[in-house]
Amino acid sequence: MSQFNYQMSDFVPFKDKEVCEQVRSIKKEDLCKHPNGNFKIRIIEDQIAFAFSFLTDVVAGIKKSLDEGRQHVIILPAPNPQYALVAQMLNELNISTKHVHTFNMDEYADEHGKTAPKTWKGGFQYWMHHDLFSRIKPELRMPDRQIHFPNTQNVNDYTKMIEDLGGADICYGGIGWCGHIGFFEPHLAEEFGEDIDAYLQAGSRIVDLHPITQCQNSLFADAGCAGDLSSCPPKAATIGPKDLANSKLVSFWDGFAYGDISWQRFITRLAAHGPVTPRVPASILQILKTQLTISGTVADDCITERGERRIAF
Repeated sequence: MSQFNYQMSDFVPFKDKEVCEQVRSIKKEDLCKHPNGNFKIRIIEDQIAFAFSFLTDVVAGIKKSLDEGRQHVIILPAPNPQYALVAQMLNELNISTKHVHTFNMDEYADEHGKTAPKTWKGGFQYWMHHDLFSRIKPELRMPDRQIHFPNTQNVNDYTKMIEDLGGADICYGGIGWCGHIGFFEPHLAEEFGEDIDAYLQAGSRIVDLHPITQCQNSLFADAGCAGDLSSCPPKAATIGPKDLANSKLVSFWDGFAYGDISWQRFITRLAAHGPVTPRVPASILQILKTQLTISGTVADDCITERGERRIAF
């Protein structure tokens, strides 16, 4: 077979070709194997079952903490259409959320670091209130003072706000195309080198969004699912690695797929089975108490049985 050698583009955060080749070759049946017993990987084949498992996981955590008479601190990603079903399930089962404190992972910001207002339909505050909070019955809904988003005013104290409540009981999320967690991007690795201990002490901040993140965001509903890069703000307020490290459990769900196509297929393997490095932020999941749930499509092999890369048509 003929070879064609080339260097990766400058903006690609992780450039170790040998490691990329190794993780690219990980078969679906081997994806859940990991030497760290605290890092548990599972695959849910059916996309509907995958979505249902997420919403029941969120509701079950709220109900369990309610029954045990304790507060429940959750870090949440956005947007997610399952939140409307979470609200419906809470309402149907008459489950109070008065004991729940939510902290969203991130929010978009402009070029000056000013975060988007609650009324902007492209923002995460808007969709969290639209899909989740406003749908919970008033008699069951947590007080507004227990619903938190990172913003220009509080971002430097956001990590401490979570710490003051004892850290998150659970931090939900998903692995970004460039490997980000929240919007804590891979180019921030320049600040830490390979010092993971220092990296795990990094908290909330305003960040510049990586070009790969901009491309990912342009595929979502906020940008009309149109690849419209002009609809994507350049910065964001975000949690940091410290917020995951302080969480009692990290629960990441990777299920982005378009038919048989998924941009999460490779980055999930790199984060879960590559080196633990700030150049792949989600790689820290390997050294935390983590449950990584992967849909069947994301878990599918990166390379076909003939040894060819998948194509889009």
